[in-house]
Amino acid sequence: MNLVHLWYCNSGGWARTLHGRIMPWVLDDVELGNDVLEIGPGPGRGTEWLMRRVPKLTSLEIDHGLADKLKVRMQDTNVTTVEGDGTKMPFPDSSFNGAVSFIMLHHVPSSELQDRLIAETFRVLKPGGVFAGADSIPSFTWNVFHLLDTRVPVDPDGFSGRLESAGFAEVTIERTGGTFRFYGKKPTV
Repeated sequence: MNLVHLWYCNSGGWARTLHGRIMPWVLDDVELGNDVLEIGPGPGRGTEWLMRRVPKLTSLEIDHGLADKLKVRMQDTNVTTVEGDGTKMPFPDSSFNGAVSFIMLHHVPSSELQDRLIAETFRVLKPGGVFAGADSIPSFTWNVFHLLDTRVPVDPDGFSGRLESAGFAEVTIERTGGTFRFYGKKPTV
């Protein structure tokens, strides 16, 4: 991320947007279970909200510096921070009851790697586990804000097919403003 983007993702303004609008909208009526995976927490502003709502949270962050800082901040809480790549998750099959991703998929460097991350999420979920999250819909302002960032926009119109290709069922996609939310469930059979 560029420095302005990283600063904003760690800001109180972004935390208020995440905590007050995006995360409640995404997780309204979603049962994540007692052991949840957060993919790509970045500075951890979403982690702060999630940790108060689930018994056990594992945050998987690829960036070494961000993972180290989050690990220190979350010490002695119900959060375990793991440095790792979402396209090659360091967890056994069927490890988690739920998984979430908030406004980070567009930072995965290609559509193919995004699909691998979706497949890995499916693999590490227990049968009946859900994958829920949100991502941005590009605009002029979004593009300016992401200058010099890795950014591969996720098309909400095709995203349900990508989730279904990985094995998810009961897939839903919904847009509002410059954001879309998604939901998919790993079948029990």
